[in-house]
This record gives sequence, C-alpha cells and structure tokens, in this order.
Amino acid sequence: MRTRQFLFSSIALLAVEAPAHAASSKETRAHRHVAAASVAVTPTHQTTAAAHRTAHKAVEAHASESVAVTGRPLTGRDAEQAVSKAVMRQYVPGTSPYRMLDRMPGVSFSSTDPLGIDSFGTNLYVRGFFMNQLGVTVDGVPLNDQTYQAVGGMNLASAIIPDDVQSVRMSQGAGSVELPSTNTLGGTIQIGSTDPEDKRGGKVSQTFGSYGSYRTYVRLDSGKLNQSGTKLFTSYARTDEGMWMGSGDQFMQQVDAKIVQPVGERSRISAFFNWSDLAQWGYPDTSIGILKNLGWRTPHLYPNYGLAYRIAEGSATGYGSVPGIDGSTISLYDGGQHEINYMGGLNMDFALTDNLTWHTTLYGHSQTGYYSYTDTEDPSPNGAPFSEEVWQNRQERYGLDTSLRYHLGRHTIEGGVWYENNNQQAGIYNYQEPLLGQGAPLKTVGPYDVYGPAFMQGYNFQWTTNVMQFHLQDSIQLARGLTLHAGFKSMVATTAGGATANNSDWTGADALPNGTLTASQAFLPHLNLDWHINRHHEIYVDVAENMRAYEVSAYGVANSVYSVQDQATFLAQRKDLKPSKAWVYLGGYRYTNTWLQANATVYHASLIHPILAAAVGSLTNPVSQVIDFGHISMTGASGDINIMPINGLSFDNNVSYNKGTYDRNVDTTGGYYALAGKNIVNYPAWMYKTSVSYTWGGATAHFEANYYGRRYFSFMNDTSIGGYWLANAGMRYSFGKVSVLKNLTASFNVYNLFNTKYISMMGENDNPATGDYQSMERGAVRQYFGTLSASF
Repeated sequence: MRTRQFLFSSIALLAVEAPAHAASSKETRAHRHVAAASVAVTPTHQTTAAAHRTAHKAVEAHASESVAVTGRPLTGRDAEQAVSKAVMRQYVPGTSPYRMLDRMPGVSFSSTDPLGIDSFGTNLYVRGFFMNQLGVTVDGVPLNDQTYQAVGGMNLASAIIPDDVQSVRMSQGAGSVELPSTNTLGGTIQIGSTDPEDKRGGKVSQTFGSYGSYRTYVRLDSGKLNQSGTKLFTSYARTDEGMWMGSGDQFMQQVDAKIVQPVGERSRISAFFNWSDLAQWGYPDTSIGILKNLGWRTPHLYPNYGLAYRIAEGSATGYGSVPGIDGSTISLYDGGQHEINYMGGLNMDFALTDNLTWHTTLYGHSQTGYYSYTDTEDPSPNGAPFSEEVWQNRQERYGLDTSLRYHLGRHTIEGGVWYENNNQQAGIYNYQEPLLGQGAPLKTVGPYDVYGPAFMQGYNFQWTTNVMQFHLQDSIQLARGLTLHAGFKSMVATTAGGATANNSDWTGADALPNGTLTASQAFLPHLNLDWHINRHHEIYVDVAENMRAYEVSAYGVANSVYSVQDQATFLAQRKDLKPSKAWVYLGGYRYTNTWLQANATVYHASLIHPILAAAVGSLTNPVSQVIDFGHISMTGASGDINIMPINGLSFDNNVSYNKGTYDRNVDTTGGYYALAGKNIVNYPAWMYKTSVSYTWGGATAHFEANYYGRRYFSFMNDTSIGGYWLANAGMRYSFGKVSVLKNLTASFNVYNLFNTKYISMMGENDNPATGDYQSMERGAVRQYFGTLSASF
C-alpha cells in the first residue's frame, strides 16, 4: 500500500464543478474552453406581428457580425444566443465551437492551445456552471452525459469538424426540457451541422501557423442526385498543432458525412456520421510555487529520455525544487492522450398532418481512450526507473429521442421520450519502458505494448447506465406578443456496476466500490414567459428546476461515489447521497432596432446537494471521499450593448458579474473547514468583453479584448489568480471568383495579441482547501495563423 498524505481538494462541485480528471495521473485534466462572438440579442421566438418580423430581419441583416438570438424552429421557449456565420468566419479554421461562445456575457473559456482542441486543457464556465453541468448536443446527440471521463464526456472538438458547423446556440436560462441530457443544471448548448449543398462542388482550405502548426480541410458535395432531392457531403480535416512549450504534437484527424433525403414538401430524413482520431502530447500541470520558483515554461522532458532516466534514478537533477511539491511531478518525461471516436445517427422529421409533426433521433457513439504519463512511483521490471502508466477507457452508448408536437389554436403541445443505454469500462495499467540505450522509449500516444503486455494492473471498473426521460410542454399564445411556455420533464437514471478487478497492493483496499445508484425525479418544471411589447422591446422570465444523474468515475477520479477508497466507504456514503439539483431563476429586458441592440439580464441559481469530492493522497495516486456540499448560491447580472452606427461596422461591449458562494461549512476526515460565505473557485466574478469588426467590400477586420477577473484557487480563498486581459485580432479578404475557384479567400489571425501570460485551466487535479497545489495549466502564448480557402 502506498503512503499517502491528506490533500483536501475538490473536483466535482457539481455546482461549480472543478475540472477534476484522471485517476492516479499527473496528466489527467479537464475539458474546458469556449470561444467568442459579439452579442446581439433579438426576440426569442416567432411573433405574430408582421411589423416585428420585418424589423427583426432588418436588424439581423445589419448586424451580421454579431451573435444573434434565434428562435428554435419547433419551440420558441426560452431565449437563446447564437453565433452567426459571420462571427464563425473570424476564427482560425478548426477552432472549437466552444471558443466561439466566449464573447458572450457570463461565459469563461480558456485553453492551453489556441484552437481549443486539447481535450484535457480546455475550460468552459457559463454563469458559474462548469461545462459538464451543461447539456450539449450535436445534431440532437448528447455529448457529455454519464461518461467515464470526469471532465465532461466526449470533447466537442472530436464530435464535429468546425468547418461543418451551421449553428451554435446557447440558452440564457435553464435550457429546454426536451433536450436529451442528464446534467442540464445550468443550461444548454446546441450545435447543428450544415446540410449538403444543392449543387455539386466542394471546398478546400489550408492553414499554417506558429510552432509548425498546419491544418488541411477538404469537403465534397454531391449536389442533388435525383428528382426527390437526395444529396450528401463528406469532409476530411487534419490538424497538427505544434506545441508552444516543450516537444511533441497535438494531432487530430476527422471525417464527417451527412446525407439528406426530402420526403414530400414538409418532411425529411437525414443521417450523419463522424470519426475522429486524436493523438496529443499534453502540457504539464503547474502551481503558483512552480511559476514563482521555476518560471513560466517548465515543459515535459520529452524527447530527452536520457535526462529523464537519470533524474528518475537519482543521478541528475530536474528543473529544481519547489516547497510542497514533489520534484518528480515537475520533471516528467511525457504525458498525453490518444482517443478514437465514432458517432452517428439518424434524424427523422415528419409532418404527419397540417398540425401534427413527429421528430425522432436514433444515435450511437463508441469511444476508446488512452491517457498516459511517465510513472516514477512504479519502476519497470527490467530495472528502468519508471514505467508508462496508461488509463484506458471504453464506452459504447445507444439512444432514441422521439417526440410529437401538435398545434391547437393558441397552443403548441409537445411530448416525448428519450432513452439511452451506456456501457463503460475503465482500467489503469503500467507498461515497461526500456533500459537506457536498449530501445526507443514508449510514446505517450502509444503503442504501449512495445516491450510486452502491461506488467501491472491497478484496477478495472465496468458500468451499465440506463436513462429514461419523459417531457411534456405547452406553448400558449396568451395575447399578441405574449407567450407562456410551461412544461416539465421526468427522469430516471440507474447505474449498475463498479470494480471488476483490484490490485490491493496498488490501491490499498481489499475491495473497491461496486453497486447500484439511481437518480430519479418525477417532476422537474420549467416556466418561461416572453413578452414582445412591440417590435423594439421585449421582457422575458425563465424559471426551472433540473437534476443531474450520478456520474461514474473510477478509483481516485473524484466526481463520483464510485471513486472512493473502498467498498465500505461506498456503501456508507450511498445511504445518504442525493442527486444534485438546481433551481435557476432568470429575468431580462432587450431592446432591438436597426442600429442598436441591448440586453440586460439578472439571475439566481440555487444548487442543492452539490457533490464535493475530497482527494486524500498524492497527486499521482489520489483517493477520494464524496461529500454532500449542501447548498451553493450564485447571483449575477450581465449587460450587453451592440452598436452598428454605419453599414459594415459593429461595436460590442458587455459586462457580467457573478457572486457565487458556498453556503455551509464542511467537516471532513482531513479537518473542519469554515467554507460558508467563501467564493466559488475557478470562475471570475467580473468579466468585461469588447469587440469591433468592420467590413468594406471584400475585406473584413476584427479585434476583441476580454478581461477575466480574479479567480480563487483554494476553497478557503487564501490563494487566487489575478485578473488578465486576452486580445485577438484578424483580417480576411475575399477575392471572389478566380478562374475555376469560387470565393477565394485569404485570412490572417493573431491569437493572444499582446502575449499575455495567464492561467487557463484551474483545478484539473482538484482544488486545494488551502494553499497551493499542482493543478493548473498555462494558457497559450501569442501565435499567428494564415489561411487560404476556396470553393469549386
């Protein structure tokens, strides 16, 4: 049994969930990042006034460079902010859609890489809710529900090629009751893919960037193949991001495909498919002490195997000593991940009668992931002073989401059912590294069995989760411009399973957790009132209750009661454990005309039974206890003004404030902590964002600057990271048609224009109760990108 010292940290604040990650891994982090766009707000749903619709269209035409709020085609229920195609074009091709949300008030997105595709280095919060507390879908397929990865499931960057994204919508309130998700505590993000083009053709783009980065994208459209309108596209993207610190590569390749078959005039069937292969070296975790004592850049030692070898055997020194930090966790050889995803589905939209429509989504997703780092605590059997520890997981899930919608007078009534079956497996293995001079070292992205199969297995877990969700809602036109949306959902999520293998010498436990957990709630209400007073003024109110199903995480990966140290602790904590819930209250006002759009919002969120996971042990071998945190409160406000004084010019400014506090003290095995009244960790209370863009003829230029205020690192608020500014800029020019090429375009972008040194990720290996901890990541430095693209 390994010697452990107590480090009280938290990963899952299911309400303010810290980016908890990997079991027994220095390299295990969290998915979090988002992106930007100017914010312009327009009416939430279709109005009955023709004059209002006319004004709405005029505003959207004038504010093409803004984020607009669009109405859902089926329900208009709560207000949504959407990223326009014009804003999407401002970003480097391949940028994660999450980053395109970061200009919105209340959104905090950061990343270790400029494109936001490092799945263990991205960080997204919305009004204080962490990304795995948001319901996220791509073409109706849920991404981050009940997955093994504590950081929030399938990475959005792996689910769809950004060039194939048609729409990015984010709810301002609590999100839709019909959205298939088990963790929609703080709202929803919905991504839609483009349809195939009506005419045969294609598109190519080539990007080059700093540190040897490059990206290639190719798409082919079939055009309409027959009189019924059948059409399809397929696309391929290859991204190689060079690392701005240390050596290695952040590589991803993807394939998208989609076929659309119209059925009559009002119905259609579409099928979509995505494959992604991600192989990435990771950036090392840091701490306040490391930054102060060793400087900004302390990379992994890869590819200097000899130096790493001598440091591990004690014949050489590493970067240096830092008080309270084990030197072996600073001078690691390497760490990273290799992940393969297959995702596909079938969407069927049928107009059964003039008033009755039926929508169904069938989907499947398969994921295989390997997350590794150099383990100096477990030497190789051949005498090498370290081994490669690999956290392996497999997941297969299948689902059906179906609903009927009926229009009856002033009512639009909808009801539906979502079912998902999710099977997951997680284990941790150690593979032998070679003796110095007797072979090439293993790569962090594999293959790992070069010198034989794993010589040690720490544990293995396996779970099966079944989710059933029912929803019913009614959209009532109370009066001209006044609409009430009232509905509820019921949800039952049952997980059965746990440990199937346990190396007691490695875990220190005779038996690891195994059993059944069920989260259920028969009535989760949602009310939304939209009043379009006239074509310029709108008032909206949104109130909802949501519940989150229990997560599954293996030993030491703290977001779940399955991660506690032994079976006895699991059984004891299961008796009193309750699923996390949230009440979200939101109200606002928006004004819209042809040259000005303004929005002001206030909100309050009460998180009940948020789960706090306290880590006991070392950074490389944490053991977790799960604590019901009782209650967390978040109260905030935001305001946004978008001005379009002349044609082609858009100027946006927004500010947001969030007062998030823990509402009770915590008594743990590591001590008593007076947390009541302390500020939530990892999320800035204040944010200010400004952006300007100007289009003249075929040329467009844009500039954005975001300020993120102080973020608390420890739960007792005695350590924190100061505020910082992050600016980006770019320009593009469209040459139009040149020979056989259409829309030939050149663009140039600068990320982190002023080369700001800042911390992006915080809490990827938990947050400490007090003081410092090696659980941060540095944000990407200034980088330049140039792109040529064309259609044919």
